[in-house]
Amino acid sequence: MKKRSKLWLTVVPLYVFTLLFVLGPMIYMVVLSFQTRAEVWGVVNEFTLDNYKNIFHPVYLQTFAESFKLAITSTLFIVAIGYPFGYFMAKLSPVWKKRMMLLLMIPFWTSSLIRMYGWIIIFRANGTLDKLLMGLGLTQSPLKLLYTYPAVVVGMVYALLQFMIFAVYSSAEKLDWSLVEAARDLGASPWQAFRTVTLKLTLPGLLSGVILTFIPSMGLFFIADILGGNKVVLVGSLIQDQLMKAHNWPFAAALSVALMIMTTLMIALYKRVTHSEELEGLL
Repeated sequence: MKKRSKLWLTVVPLYVFTLLFVLGPMIYMVVLSFQTRAEVWGVVNEFTLDNYKNIFHPVYLQTFAESFKLAITSTLFIVAIGYPFGYFMAKLSPVWKKRMMLLLMIPFWTSSLIRMYGWIIIFRANGTLDKLLMGLGLTQSPLKLLYTYPAVVVGMVYALLQFMIFAVYSSAEKLDWSLVEAARDLGASPWQAFRTVTLKLTLPGLLSGVILTFIPSMGLFFIADILGGNKVVLVGSLIQDQLMKAHNWPFAAALSVALMIMTTLMIALYKRVTHSEELEGLL
């Protein structure tokens, strides 16, 4: 009984924190999304579905389409870079695994906002990249890289790549390499062994990485603002504008609920495909 009481005392703070700072704000956001915006400031306690109907306005649908486009583009680049990195990282020696893990974690010690400003120095006219390219004779004049769509994609890849690497690494590290060797001994080519054994066994990590990068890339508005110069409008940017400029809190809440639903559907699909209850790379 004493052990159970001590265990309960250690668990209670976690439940209290979850209720106050996770479940509570989510419930408030859902309730707020069904309220009416006041004429000047705040909200009126009147039930309405107009906030969700407004999401289907062509202007806002275009924003979702642009966000999807950027998320898909960023995720494809992240998969192309992060999957091989995480896969080969799992095959390193224990010492080098720790070193690579440390190198991947170091960027998290600095604010992502500060790191994004570092890319301005690289992409700006006559910046680091321009001087390097002109020094190598590859370009004759400064390139207009800053405040462009590719700059935003680079920023998204840079900010979210580690999540893909950690997710794939978590799956690849659990991989039974004897199964790959058995496939090779039975006559499978390296590509066949990878496609039929390695890819299937590391699929949970790959899909987990996609979830951890796709949804955030639709909402990281500060990257689009800093590197895109407000030329690329994301759903996150729209939510920020509705909160800070238009003061339309119910509509901002409805947009947030829409993103939350998308995340829930992707996680449900992940569980259905992988038959796993946890996302790889989070534990």
